Amino acid sequence: MAGARTRKQAALAAAEGQKEQDIAPADNGNGNAHVVSEKDAGVQEETENIFLFVPNLIGYARVVLAIASLYYMPLHPRTCSGLYSVSCLLDALDGMAARRLEQSTRFGAVLDMVTDRCSTTCLLVFLSTAFPRWIIVFQLLISLDLTSHYVHMYATLAMGGSDTSHKNVDKSRSKLLNLYYTNRNVLFAACLFNELFFIALYLLSFSSPLLSPALLQPLNDKATAAAIHQGAQVNSSILRQLFINPHSAAALEMARVNKMDSFVPWVLAIVSFPVMAIKQFINVVQLVKASKWLAEGDLRDRKAKGLPRKKTQ
Repeated sequence: MAGARTRKQAALAAAEGQKEQDIAPADNGNGNAHVVSEKDAGVQEETENIFLFVPNLIGYARVVLAIASLYYMPLHPRTCSGLYSVSCLLDALDGMAARRLEQSTRFGAVLDMVTDRCSTTCLLVFLSTAFPRWIIVFQLLISLDLTSHYVHMYATLAMGGSDTSHKNVDKSRSKLLNLYYTNRNVLFAACLFNELFFIALYLLSFSSPLLSPALLQPLNDKATAAAIHQGAQVNSSILRQLFINPHSAAALEMARVNKMDSFVPWVLAIVSFPVMAIKQFINVVQLVKASKWLAEGDLRDRKAKGLPRKKTQ
């Protein structure tokens, strides 16, 4: 009997030891301990797919719409403007979805900013070809837009840390940028009218009141030649007779002439111009403030390293 009790006690002790081992903290290889339970052992923890978050899906839709607008951009102003405008408006929708569904992510923020920069740049590149006299203005606008946002983003990461959002601008650094980034209505209105101005310029490129053929080949067909007069809209069949390459800059410029009335584009351009100008001023302020912030960090780092070193006699 004593031997049986001893064996029974040994079995109970072994079972208790195994139970304690199951719930004991275990090292996960990164210096952090976690509790291993029977439930954890049987079921693997489910991980989220960041790429399938609703705001990011909206971001993908924006990219598709933007690319589609580029396809129709050379000769189809109404279709292009519609697709481009929807892509821009979805920019506000993905932010709302991110906040409401608690799906704000770094990837989504980068996707949003890159889409904005690329779509605006592509439109300005087209305007550079449509209005070659003002090409340097569009080139400067592209450069300012890209550099101001890149330097601001880099300064935020370098000086504020990886967990700091580029929209968290303290009032002590810039009251204007703080208002621009923290007030959603101000941010939405500035971006909306900025894009609206460039869309208006795009539509104006299709509403020239005069037709001034240049670099044309002589036409033997008098009927075709008579069809080309001041204020006429030229179709693609005539373009192939006029130009060796119907896709040349001159051919496309002629194809854009008089495709639509200029009244509405002019109204949109005049109404949106002041806000667009303010948006460019904000870009300049953003670039200057971010550059100064980086310079402050450089001075602090150099001081910590004892630089500049005192010259010894």
